[in-house]
Amino acid sequence: MPHSSSGPARPVHEASAVLIDLDGTLLDTAADLAAAVNLMLSDLQRPLLTQEQVAACVGKGSEVLVHRVLTGRPDGHAPEPEHAHAMQRFLLHYQSTNGQHAVPYPGVREGIEAMLSAGLRLACVTNKPQAFAEPLLARLDLADCFEFIQGGDALPFKKPDPRPLLHAAARLDSAPHLTVAVGDSINDAQAARAAGMTVFIVPYGYNEGVRVQSLDVDAIVDSLLDAARRVRLYRPKPGGQP
Repeated sequence: MPHSSSGPARPVHEASAVLIDLDGTLLDTAADLAAAVNLMLSDLQRPLLTQEQVAACVGKGSEVLVHRVLTGRPDGHAPEPEHAHAMQRFLLHYQSTNGQHAVPYPGVREGIEAMLSAGLRLACVTNKPQAFAEPLLARLDLADCFEFIQGGDALPFKKPDPRPLLHAAARLDSAPHLTVAVGDSINDAQAARAAGMTVFIVPYGYNEGVRVQSLDVDAIVDSLLDAARRVRLYRPKPGGQP
């Protein structure tokens, strides 16, 4: 059943690690993505899109983004030769637009600082390709906050498949039930729930047209600082008691 942050009670979840999504959760990257998409469309001599139209296509990685842009449908699939050429142009342009206009959302730096101060282990798990995720976070002085950044091409599967989250949790020596995953979309919520993790969703990101209030989550958090206030470091009880 979907949960929300409304009401007087705000349960605090015990955890040893937190996995945080990038686009739409840590950073507002819509302007960078829209610039690269429109340069790609210009190369293809196709009509340009608004930033809002591009943002509606974000959520399942750059390959799906380009499919959606080319077809105008969330479930669209462009012919392979057309998609391959468009991807080549998009990636070329995104190398120059990546990080030009991206900004952290309110509460991101404060939330990360609070989580680290609490002793939680952090990783960024994103569907963005590794070659773009790492320099982007470095440019915004956020890369060193994470033990590692796991891009969408680091494994042969992406969210909403739960395996990227499970892989990251294992790297942090954190059991799934002691791991919190924070994202902004149905993509993140489905992956985290299937992984058996605590699911936090922010309401301000790229939600693929799905209202976050309808998602099966443990909390809708206003910011990463709000998320930090809902997590307490797990400490094993003496004698190995659960």
